[in-house]
Order: sequence, then C-alpha cells, then structure tokens
Amino acid sequence: MAATTVEIHLFAAARAAVSASVLSMPAGSLSAILNQIESEHPAFTAVRPRCSYLIDGVSAHGDVDIASGSRVDVLPPFAGG
Repeated sequence: MAATTVEIHLFAAARAAVSASVLSMPAGSLSAILNQIESEHPAFTAVRPRCSYLIDGVSAHGDVDIASGSRVDVLPPFAGG
C-alpha cells in the first residue's frame, strides 16, 4: 500500500456491490472516498446509505478526514446472530 492511500475493507452487501473485499483508495475525506467508490462501482450507491464506518477501529460519524495508511471498514447491516 502506498503512503498516500487508505485501505477500504468491505463486508457483506458492500463487498458484493463492488465485487471486492479490499480496495486501495487515495486518502481524503470519508465522503470523497465513498463518492469515488460509487463512481467506480455504481451498485454501491444502493448500499451506502445503510452502512456504518469504522476508521482504524473507531466508529466514524459525519464527514471526517482519513489519514494515509488508515483502514476504513464499510459495514452494512448484518442479519442473524
């Protein structure tokens, strides 16, 4: 992973929407990263509003800046228990 990127880890429906479990994206704001994912993977648009996000294991609320080298987990709602 390059120093100016973040790793995006996708789970369940988010993974299915982009056909990948991990993406490498340029560092920036959470909204900019998610917008780029939508641009490259239009099916993600339907999943995005239902997702929660963790940045380096901490819940993200609102639009936050993501530092290079960080990990973002994209978590759609999970069923079952």
